Amino acid sequence: MRPYLTTPRLTLRPFADTDADLDLVVDLDSDPEVMRYLTGGRPMTRTEIRADSFARMLRTYPVGGFWATHLRDTGEFIGWHCLRRFGDAPPRSADLGYRLRRSAWGRGYATEGSLALIEKGFTELGLDRITANTMYVNAPSRKVMERCGLSYARTYFEEWAEPVEGAEHGEVEYVLTKDEWSGTPGPRRVVGRPTDHPNHADHADHADHADRLERLNHPDHSDHSDHSDRWDHADRWGHSNHPDHPNHPGTGG
Repeated sequence: MRPYLTTPRLTLRPFADTDADLDLVVDLDSDPEVMRYLTGGRPMTRTEIRADSFARMLRTYPVGGFWATHLRDTGEFIGWHCLRRFGDAPPRSADLGYRLRRSAWGRGYATEGSLALIEKGFTELGLDRITANTMYVNAPSRKVMERCGLSYARTYFEEWAEPVEGAEHGEVEYVLTKDEWSGTPGPRRVVGRPTDHPNHADHADHADHADRLERLNHPDHSDHSDHSDRWDHADRWGHSNHPDHPNHPGTGG
């Protein structure tokens, strides 16, 4: 399948409606550490994934979508990235997301793929604004957003049927505009970001940051027990496993 885009180390391609691609997502979402901030660590079943998260990956969006992420040198599947507009978002706005296997944590892949999507969004997709969302307590996820140039915008609260540790502190939204992106040569120093919770320890897992909102706003949403995309990315890793290690060159880390 023709790649959607490539980076120095990654290839992003559309998902196909095949058992092979479904197997890749099942393997990813079956890891309790990957799902820590989505389902509280409960692995997703194949049936749930087929009907929920995988169905979202195959959906046609007004702008953007989901892409399977592979290493260019080996072809290994390491997770996915997404950039898409959904729900009642403004026409020129889209939300960024990503979810990686544990074997890919600590290598800067989340930022590398995200930066490439941000560039594509502002230069080819006609976007004026890109957002990303994660749990307030998820400091590593926020750091990835900051490395990509996004700034803290707000804290808000949602009701979730499947509790996740730290949910009482709410969710945060980060934002980057096209004007900010084009006027800044690299990731910016973020001011006014939320203070890390004093009792929070970084955790080693990652997921996407937008599907939780889509589940609440999408017309097909129902209040069932599968809340697989309780975002971001998701970016949920311990410091030593952080996918955007500060010593990695050229990825925003």
